Amino acid sequence: MTRVCLLGAPEVNLRYELLSRDTARAALATYALREPYRNSLELETVSVGAAVSLLNDLNWYLVRFVDDALVQSPSVSETEWLSRKLATAVREGEVRPEETDRFLKVYGVDGDDLLDPMYLARVDGQLPEYDLYDVDETLTVRVTEAEFGE
Repeated sequence: MTRVCLLGAPEVNLRYELLSRDTARAALATYALREPYRNSLELETVSVGAAVSLLNDLNWYLVRFVDDALVQSPSVSETEWLSRKLATAVREGEVRPEETDRFLKVYGVDGDDLLDPMYLARVDGQLPEYDLYDVDETLTVRVTEAEFGE
């Protein structure tokens, strides 16, 4: 299964904003929604294509209420996520899954809070450490070269 995680903008209540609007509520109605991090929504789809299609359907809401839209597919990585742009590029065949692991956006995880991301580049297969905050856990997102450091 492919997972989608929406990280809400700090000034909004993401669950409320999405589920209080008919179109977004209808698009999400068939999914079991979870909240793995504060102000986030996670769900499972059948494929990267289905995940990207859902994100496209929700685009109006994502622009207004979401800081980051992530996709995790076991066909690419069991532990790392893809940015929406990178997931779209993989789906369209513009990037091969094995070419997605160089540029990263790494969030610190403190309980159920995601802390400021740090942009890192994998060098010789090694990932530098996240050092913005003292955390035991991180969430790694593969990004396109154009997104790197945005």
